[in-house]
Amino acid sequence: MIETEAPAKPVRKILPDEAPHVLVVDDDRRLRELLARFLGDNGYRVTTAANAAEADTRLGHLVFDAIVLDVMMPGENGFDFARRFRSASAVPILMLTARADGKDRINGLEIGVDDYLAKPFEPRELLLRLGNILKRTVVVETAQSGARPDFVRFGPFLYGLARGELRRGEDTIRLTEREREILTALAERAGEVVPREELAAQGSAANDRTVDVQMNRLRRKIERDPADPLYLQTVRGVGYRLLTDRA
Repeated sequence: MIETEAPAKPVRKILPDEAPHVLVVDDDRRLRELLARFLGDNGYRVTTAANAAEADTRLGHLVFDAIVLDVMMPGENGFDFARRFRSASAVPILMLTARADGKDRINGLEIGVDDYLAKPFEPRELLLRLGNILKRTVVVETAQSGARPDFVRFGPFLYGLARGELRRGEDTIRLTEREREILTALAERAGEVVPREELAAQGSAANDRTVDVQMNRLRRKIERDPADPLYLQTVRGVGYRLLTDRA
């Protein structure tokens, strides 16, 4: 486990520019320095901040590949910071908390936090979780170049197009083959309206009505309120569209 009483030493390891750059935001100075040293020893470039205001300053001048964010901080807490940050950026967030309350974890995932780790934690687990969220977040260049993205993210969900796998945090959401076909078609053109007839044509013996039925089933698996969907939206008289974090 991370030992906060251990003497703190500055990170001296020189890492290549292409090494992933992580912002660690935590008001505990010893823990910040220990995390910086541990991550630095494992191939990450690390910048630290003691609170949300310092994090904003760092984010205004540097580009990061991920953020390790504490929940309980003076001033703006981690949840509020994550909510504000997620409205403008899809950089992955690994949230740390001393509270093991399941409601906190759900709250963080609904905001769009990528993973959640309770203190105290094993450093190796932090390393594995951070590595996993970085592997899962490979969207920017392919999406912007017009090529098919590897993944799309919407709220707490991540959908891998190649495998047709829908995940919410560490959990895999089971999809039928028809649901997978529809979600893939929408994800390939995230943010665009896909006509109902086009979705129907992709399935065997499918028609407009079966598309509507499958969409309702998908919404029950994805939407917090299927009657008022945030992600799988109907465009009346035309079809459907998937609103993602980058659409």
